[in-house]
Amino acid sequence: MREIVLDTETTGFEPEDGDRIVEIGAVELLNHVPTGRTYHQYINPERSMPKEAFDVHGLGDEFLADKPVFAKIAQDFIDFVGTDLMVIHNASFDMKFLNAELRWLNRPPLPVDQALDTLAIARRRFPGSPASLDALCRRFGIDNSSRTLHGALLDSEILAEVYLELIGGRQPDFALSNSGTAKKSGLQSDDWRPKPRETALPPRLTEDEIAAHTAFVDKLGDDALWKK
Repeated sequence: MREIVLDTETTGFEPEDGDRIVEIGAVELLNHVPTGRTYHQYINPERSMPKEAFDVHGLGDEFLADKPVFAKIAQDFIDFVGTDLMVIHNASFDMKFLNAELRWLNRPPLPVDQALDTLAIARRRFPGSPASLDALCRRFGIDNSSRTLHGALLDSEILAEVYLELIGGRQPDFALSNSGTAKKSGLQSDDWRPKPRETALPPRLTEDEIAAHTAFVDKLGDDALWKK
């Protein structure tokens, strides 16, 4: 089973008000295990970046000026996603933007039921508790210390770990019985929580991506959050 864990960054909240996608990041899973294959693309939104959005992801006009427009990357993106399930945190937001970009190109939309919303899963599992990506990282002991600003590829990699925990770990189909015997043995309980990883997972970024990120941060100046 192939799944795509996906995230986007945008210029704002509403495509119908002229907001656009500026970054897409995605991680491929096979049978709930990351394959190491990713999709990552910065996109020229063909408009100026509002300060409020820049403060969230740090992607400014100068950095995005030489990046391709969505029309140039649309087919590569569709080819990567295919018809497989897309795992997205707050899926309605990302799907709204993706389908607006596709509609403006007279392309068919992505089916709504192709997206699985991890925000909705988290709210069902932990009603009344914070369900942001950062809050879920704290709950599951996932290291997100590198997430000083939002970034689509980094967030999709973190979300992949969160998703696996939400569905029961790397072996979601290995379900123990809810019988009293199982509970007495200590194998399962209602308040079970996974332990933090003893060692962090190795980065999945390529050397080219690391170099591009370093060059991007350098352009932000000495006051950039990533240099503090």
